[in-house]
Amino acid sequence: MSIEIKKVSSAKEMKLFIQFPLKLYAKNPYYVPALTFDEKNTFNPKKNPAFDFCEADCFLAFRDGKVVGRIAGLLNKDTNKWWKQEHARFGWFDVIDDIEVTKALIEAVENWAREKGMKSLKGPLGFCDLDPEGMLVEGYDQVGTFATIYNYPYYKDHIEQLGYQKDVDWKEFLINIPDTLPERYTRVGEILAKKYDLHMAKVKSNRDLVKRYGNKIFALWNHTYDVLYGFAPLTERQIKYYISLYLPLARLDLISLILDKDDEIIGFGIALPSLSHAFQQSRGKLFPFGFLHLLKAMYKNDKVDLYLMGVRPDFQQKGLISMIFAQMVPNFIKNGYKLAETNPELEHNGKIQALWSEFNPEHHKTRRVYIKDL
Repeated sequence: MSIEIKKVSSAKEMKLFIQFPLKLYAKNPYYVPALTFDEKNTFNPKKNPAFDFCEADCFLAFRDGKVVGRIAGLLNKDTNKWWKQEHARFGWFDVIDDIEVTKALIEAVENWAREKGMKSLKGPLGFCDLDPEGMLVEGYDQVGTFATIYNYPYYKDHIEQLGYQKDVDWKEFLINIPDTLPERYTRVGEILAKKYDLHMAKVKSNRDLVKRYGNKIFALWNHTYDVLYGFAPLTERQIKYYISLYLPLARLDLISLILDKDDEIIGFGIALPSLSHAFQQSRGKLFPFGFLHLLKAMYKNDKVDLYLMGVRPDFQQKGLISMIFAQMVPNFIKNGYKLAETNPELEHNGKIQALWSEFNPEHHKTRRVYIKDL
């Protein structure tokens, strides 16, 4: 039967686009769905400030009147300007196990990218680095996280058959949380605090976190991550958007902020209780009962996700991560967490991977961005 590719142009079609993965992975125990309203907001130019400098179109593949695949074409002009490149992106890619459907979807975005004057297409990527990115190429038998992509093994086979090659890999690790924090972390933290006149922020409430430190956290994120793959600085509107999205719900005991004598942030660590099973149980919906699963996961859990961590460049060789660990790990132990899962880390980022060497890390997932010249 013939395959029809249709550009999403209505609320009804966008609903089909968002809900397709729920059907594709309905019986998969490792898939973690996104929240439906988050997906809607991501593709709403009135909600997502990335549209200030990005273009995007979504496509659906139909066969015999049924959705059999989806993909988004993305153009991040700020990233292209930052890296002096002419790349388009594909993301939100999900498809049945049929190479012809994948071929039709990819060709639709390739043509879209050529019309934009782009010289290559790469993905899966989002609008920015805070969106899920990277196709899973190892670890299909591991439960995903709410911040990452899960996909079937055949995705890799399909995309490589169509001429796409590896551009970069990220690794993820499972870390055993010790019963007690090694003494050296506390000792080194105390030495550094005294030597550089540093102290840990004392945050009274989530409102206090947002008001006093929200902008500073993401300003440091811009400064810390500016050499990493796919980076473009977050704009003021994006920073405001992500502050409102994440910080009001953060657990204060899972956040570590290092301040200098002027109360400026020079290092941060942000973790969250694993929300994977809660998202699976909610099936992408907060109501009527989805929020109860999320609330339970926030306070009854044996796993924590290491979401963001960064140190200002002029302090990166001074061991400040020891100060962050000295504050966060005892709280992990107190909360009963047995495992921590890292966010994706670039394969060549040995410095960040070395941080976990004393915690018996297990490399359990690898994800990849592919690229093809047009």
